[in-house]
Amino acid sequence: MNDYSKFIAPERRSVPTPRNLVENGKCVFGTFDKEFETMDLLNIDRPTHAPNFLNRFKYTAWEAVEIHLEEGVLLAACCDMGIFGQILNIFYDKRKKKVYSWASKVPSKDTTVAENLINGSVTRSSGKQFSFRCTNNFQDGKCALAGWMEGEDGRIEYDFQLNRISKPSVVSIPFADPAERHRPLYTQKDFFRSSGWLKFNAETFHSTEVSTAIVDDHKGYYPRRAHYDWLTTMGVNETDGEKKWFAFNLTRNQSVDQERYNENLIWFENETSLLPPVTFTRDVPTLDFRDHATWHIRDAHDMVNVTYHVYDIFRMVTHAKPIVNIEYFVTFGELEGYIRDESGKKYILDGMMGLGEDKTLLL
Repeated sequence: MNDYSKFIAPERRSVPTPRNLVENGKCVFGTFDKEFETMDLLNIDRPTHAPNFLNRFKYTAWEAVEIHLEEGVLLAACCDMGIFGQILNIFYDKRKKKVYSWASKVPSKDTTVAENLINGSVTRSSGKQFSFRCTNNFQDGKCALAGWMEGEDGRIEYDFQLNRISKPSVVSIPFADPAERHRPLYTQKDFFRSSGWLKFNAETFHSTEVSTAIVDDHKGYYPRRAHYDWLTTMGVNETDGEKKWFAFNLTRNQSVDQERYNENLIWFENETSLLPPVTFTRDVPTLDFRDHATWHIRDAHDMVNVTYHVYDIFRMVTHAKPIVNIEYFVTFGELEGYIRDESGKKYILDGMMGLGEDKTLLL
C-alpha cells in the first residue's frame, strides 16, 4: 500500500496537552492528546476587534451529542452564544427518512456549558418544556446524557451512558493570524459506544451492541462572516470481510492554515488515522433543498472520496439584513464512496449513515 501519512502535516500529530489552553492572554494552537483542565477563553486579550469587556458576547460554546441507533439518529445540543442560549434536539427516523425537531432559545444565564470535560463537569439547562444534562468524566472515558423536550413534533426523552471506543480528537485552530490576533476555535470530539434508550411519542428505541455516539465540545470566537461544512458517520464498517468500529470527522471551517490546523480523522478502536484538508461541493444549495441533495467531499490526495445523499434536513434560518444573516442546516442521509487511512487501506462507506451541517453566519 502507499504511504499516505506524508500528506499529514506535523502539527496534526498530537502532543501532550498543557494544563491551560490560555496563558497570559494568548491561546495554544495545535493538536493534543487529552482533555484540557482549564480553558479560560474569555480572558484572551482582544480575540476580536471589540474591547475585552465584550468577549462574553462574542464567544460561542456548546456541547452536542450524536447518538446512532438502529432506527434513527439523535442530535442533542446545549449552546451558549453570549447573548442567549439554545437547546436543540433533532431525531432522524431512518425508516421514514424524516426529521423531527425541538428547539428553544434560553437566557444565557440559564445555560451552562461545562468548562472542561473531566471530573463530573456538567453541561445543562432546563425550562418548562425541556431539560438537558450532559455529565462529563472523560478522564475515565465516560459520559452520560439525559434529557427531554416537548414541542410541535410531540415529546422526546432519552437517557444514555457512553463509553469511549477510541482516542480523542482535541484541536485548537487559529481563525486569525496568531502574530496579529489570538482568535481560537477549540473542539474536542470523541467516539463512544452507547447504552440506553430514547422515547419518541409512543415508541421506545433501545441501544444495541453496535449503537454508537460522538460527543462534540466546542468553544471559540467565530468571525462576523463565517461558514463551515461538517460531515460525520459512526458505527461499524465492514471492509474486505472485516468488521471494525469506525467513525470519521470531516470539517472545513475558517482555519487560517487548513494543512496544519484541521480536525479531520478516522476513529477505530483505540486508535485514529489522520486525514488532510477536504472541500465540500453540492448539487443543490442547502437553502433550496426539497427532497434530495448530493454533497461531494474530497481531498487532494484521494484519501477522501465521499458522496453524501441528503434525505432530509433541519432548518434554522434568520434573515434580518444587514444586521443578522444566519443559515444553519443539519442534514441526514446515506454515504457512498470510500476513505483511506494513512497506510492506504480503503474503507468502503456505501450505505453508512451520514450526518452533516452547513452553516453560514453574518453578524
